[in-house]
Amino acid sequence: MMAVPGNHKVYVEECGNPDGVPVVVLHGGPGGGCSPGMRRFFDPSHYRTILFDQRGCGRSTPNASVENNTTWDLVADIERIREELKIDKWSVFGGSWGATLALIYAQAHPDRVKNLILRGVFTMTKAEIAWFYGGGAGAFWPEQWRAFSHMVPKQERNDLVAAYHKRLFGRDHAEQTRFARAWAGWESQLASINSNGQRGSPSGTYARAFARLENHYFINDGFLEEDGQIFRDMPKIQHIPGFIVQGRYDMICPPITSQRLHSLWPASDLRMVTHAGHALSEPGITEELVGIMDGLITA
Repeated sequence: MMAVPGNHKVYVEECGNPDGVPVVVLHGGPGGGCSPGMRRFFDPSHYRTILFDQRGCGRSTPNASVENNTTWDLVADIERIREELKIDKWSVFGGSWGATLALIYAQAHPDRVKNLILRGVFTMTKAEIAWFYGGGAGAFWPEQWRAFSHMVPKQERNDLVAAYHKRLFGRDHAEQTRFARAWAGWESQLASINSNGQRGSPSGTYARAFARLENHYFINDGFLEEDGQIFRDMPKIQHIPGFIVQGRYDMICPPITSQRLHSLWPASDLRMVTHAGHALSEPGITEELVGIMDGLITA
């Protein structure tokens, strides 16, 4: 547990080879936390793998807290971890929101990034938020969209991020949890290409942290200076080699974002997985990511 400014403690773990090639794993969400399965993309005889739960989620404390919890706090935490572990440069591995954070971190500290391995790219633009919370994805999953959007009165459905924010940060803890489960459920229903539309049943504690943190970041536009900031700042990392693994049928982070990123990044290699959605666990996504990490061993 690493104490960081702002009264947070961040959970950090290392696994694999202590003398191996360092790689830091940035989980999704915001608010998703790390899982043991995330260790499995890295050959433990070769890689020194660092995973951590970002502020407010997973095993980090205080749980579900949005105080002193911004993109720039997280970028600073990544640097603190690197310095604490005496790592000069490392590979940065992240998917979804983890890809957002990886890109922003690399743009802030390009001299510390050896390469970037990204999956299901999200860049925190208004268009991406509008797609997922404004009815775009709902056009493909109308039953699930209706259940998600009809949690709030009709007059509030034109801005579901704001409508859910009111409930996720209200005084009633039970209402917070109910809306958190709906928020997390809407996303989990669309994560896999093989989804049957049923949502998972996360614990109330997990759902509350996940939903509150995601909503907090989204309602604040990721704390970025302007819409499209990541694309604006791509010249800062032109020289950094990168891999983008994208599911063709990703309903949460559509392929157009990965394609746009790739077009602005000459040093990137885009791998479009034909039969895959968004989830890290999709077989095609997993195969590509493991192949990339194994390939870097011999590169």
